[in-house]
Amino acid sequence: MNSANGNSGNGNSANGRGDGLRIVRLANFVTPASGGLRTALRELGRGYLAAGHEPVLVVPGDAESDTMTPQGRVVTLPGPVLPGTGGYRVLAGRSRLSRLLEELAPDRLEVSDRTTLRWTGEWARRRRIPSVMVSHETADGVLRTWGVPDAFAERTADRLNRRSAWSYSRIVCTTEWAEREFIRIGASNVVRAPLGVELDRCRPGRRSKVLRARYTEGAEVLLLMCSRLSVEKRPGMALDTLATLRGSGVRAALVVAGDGPLRSGLTRRAQEARLPVHFLGHVADREILADLQAAADICLAPGPAETFGLSALEALACGTPVVASASSALPEVIGDGGLAAPDTPAAFADAVRELLSRPESARREAARTRAELFGWDRAVAAFLSAHDAPARIPGHPEVAA
Repeated sequence: MNSANGNSGNGNSANGRGDGLRIVRLANFVTPASGGLRTALRELGRGYLAAGHEPVLVVPGDAESDTMTPQGRVVTLPGPVLPGTGGYRVLAGRSRLSRLLEELAPDRLEVSDRTTLRWTGEWARRRRIPSVMVSHETADGVLRTWGVPDAFAERTADRLNRRSAWSYSRIVCTTEWAEREFIRIGASNVVRAPLGVELDRCRPGRRSKVLRARYTEGAEVLLLMCSRLSVEKRPGMALDTLATLRGSGVRAALVVAGDGPLRSGLTRRAQEARLPVHFLGHVADREILADLQAAADICLAPGPAETFGLSALEALACGTPVVASASSALPEVIGDGGLAAPDTPAAFADAVRELLSRPESARREAARTRAELFGWDRAVAAFLSAHDAPARIPGHPEVAA
C-alpha cells in the first residue's frame, strides 16, 4: 500500500496480539437468509483468525449485539430494512458507525459495500489506516439488470468507481471479469483475490439417488437453482429453461433453493404453467444444501451480473456441472466444469442438453476437478495479501474452522 495510507505499529498497540492485525470488516445486505456474501464473510473471518489476526465484522440487524463466533467478533448494529429487498438491512447512522470505528481502532478496514458505506474509505484515509473495498458485484451489471440503458449504466458506474478507487487504498475483485470496470477507468490500485469453496463439505460422495428421486418424481433430469429470488439474479430464466426443455421432450424437474421478493410471482407462474418446480425457500442447513447440490444433475446460474458465484462453485465441488450466464463472471470460474450460455431460455436449454449428452462420470469428475482449484486457504491468503498482512503469525496456534 502507498505510504500515505501506512499504519505501521498500529497493530501491536491496538489489539495486543503481537504481530496480528485487527481487521475490521463492514458489510451491508447480510441477513440470516443471505447466500454467497454471508458465506464469504464467514470463511474469510475464520481464515483471518486462524492466521493470527483479529477479525471484527460489523453488520446491520434488528437489534444491537456483540458476540464472539468461530469467525471472530461480530457486532450487529440496528439498521433499517430496505423496501422491496426481501429483508436486507443497511448500516445507517454515520455518526454512530464512526464512533464504533474509533472505538475499534482498526489496523485494517475491509468494506463489502460500494454504495452507502463508501464514506468509510475516506474515514480510513484521513486516519492513515489502510483500507480495502471488496467488489462483490459490478456497478454497471447491477444497473443493467434493473433496466438501466447500457450507456447510462456505464457512465454511472464509472463515476461511482472513480470515487471508490480514490477513497480506498485497494479495490479487491474476485475475478478478471469484475476487474474490467475498474481497468476501464484506469484505476491502478486494483488487486485480484478469488473466493473459495469448502471442499470437505461439498463433495461428490454426498450424491443420493433417494434424495434425487424425491424431487424428480418420475422425471429423468433434476435441475437445481440456488439463488436469491430477486431481479438482478434473473431467477425466471430457470423456469423458462425448464419449460423449454420439457417442450422439447426432456422430462426435467427443478428445485429452487432460495428466497426473495420474486418468490410469490415465480411460484404462481410455475403453478399456472404446470411446471414441476419445488420451491424450498432459504435452506439454512448447509449440510442439506450440499446434499441437494450433489443430488442434482445440472445446476443453473442465470444471474448476468454475478462476479464470482459461490453457490455455483459449491455445486461443482459436489460434482454437479453448471450452466451459467455468459454475461457474468461465472464462465471464468466454472471453466470446463460446465457451460456458459447466452441469456435466452433456448441457449440455456441447449447447454443443459449438451452437458447431459456427456457421460455422467466424466462430467461430474470435470466439475469436481475444477472446484479443487478454489480452496478457502488460497482465498484467505490472497485477501490477506491485499491487506499487506502476513498469512500466518509465527507462534500463533491455528484456529480450527
